[in-house]
Amino acid sequence: MSHIDPSIFTNRITRTQDVLKENGVGALLVGPSADMAWLIGIEGHLSERLTLLVVPAEGEPSLIVPALEAPLVSAASSLVETLPWSDHDDPTTVASKAINPREGTTLAVGNQLWSAFLLRLQARIQGARWVEGTPLLRDLRMIKDAFEIEALSEAARLTDEAWEEFITSGPIAGLTELQALQRLLDISAAKGLSNPNGIIGSGPNSASPHHGGNDRIIQQGDAIVFDWGGKVNGYLSDVTRCAHIGEPGEEYRTVYDAVLRANQAAFDAVRPGVPLQEIDRAARSVITEAGYGPYFLHRVGHGLGLEVHEEPYLVEGNELPLAAGMTFSDEPGIYLEGRFGVRIEDTVLCTEDGGKRLNNATRDLIVLE
Repeated sequence: MSHIDPSIFTNRITRTQDVLKENGVGALLVGPSADMAWLIGIEGHLSERLTLLVVPAEGEPSLIVPALEAPLVSAASSLVETLPWSDHDDPTTVASKAINPREGTTLAVGNQLWSAFLLRLQARIQGARWVEGTPLLRDLRMIKDAFEIEALSEAARLTDEAWEEFITSGPIAGLTELQALQRLLDISAAKGLSNPNGIIGSGPNSASPHHGGNDRIIQQGDAIVFDWGGKVNGYLSDVTRCAHIGEPGEEYRTVYDAVLRANQAAFDAVRPGVPLQEIDRAARSVITEAGYGPYFLHRVGHGLGLEVHEEPYLVEGNELPLAAGMTFSDEPGIYLEGRFGVRIEDTVLCTEDGGKRLNNATRDLIVLE
């Protein structure tokens, strides 16, 4: 994301520093992660060598980085002071000098920092109070700005185009699951999505929500679930569509209809101020009334952005209210073990007026050869 206007990241750093000051936190420590990418446009390289972004409540952030990787982070030079360290150095010494905490300072640590690095930092920095840092970034990252919404919308649009082309690309019976998935991913890449990836389940494998795909041959009578996406400017799409090889039976049609209605019910429930759990309940009630409640095995949705799973989570017990700018999946499913599964997933943006689907590829029951 190095070509993005640096002012976007300057603004994010400033807002983060405001949150640190409001919460009495002296500095935020972030390892290679989506948090780092959100703050400075560079995700960092996760390895046995310490890379650490230090965002103080006041002053210029520092990026502690292995010297051999310093050229890879040059794009962030206008945002941070880069502090390279050599293999004969102790990086925790470099980091502790950059942090320079007073006695009793609270230090917040991002969730994606290896425990080994954290333990070494804690041993080096005595007398500090350590807290989780990701909750401090949660509200900032959950509410997408105009740049993020544009990137997410474009990623969703390209993913939609890939599906519409895929379902007219020829027979898939006789292909393995992985061959069929690769055809879809190749089309997605040709549309302009970067790093397309996904999962697939066919026949009885489609009843396993996260079946990754294998060498099973797709055959007549199979239900198939495709769950895939890619990136635009680092922001992800995440969509699930189903197909059936040959005309489906009555129960498949019944299940598909229930999942489609649950998807719509969840979407219809989206508006600012509604507790997140209510979106899950809206979808779940439709599936329960259809007699398939025990076969809806997961929450109805999760946040989407720089990570495919991030805050907010649309699940029973989450009373956090929806807010304009939140972007998340709407993906109810029914999974009949040993037989077949159905899941329909769209990315949804909460606006001041309610929900807006970013995915608009057909949700019709697709019959393929």
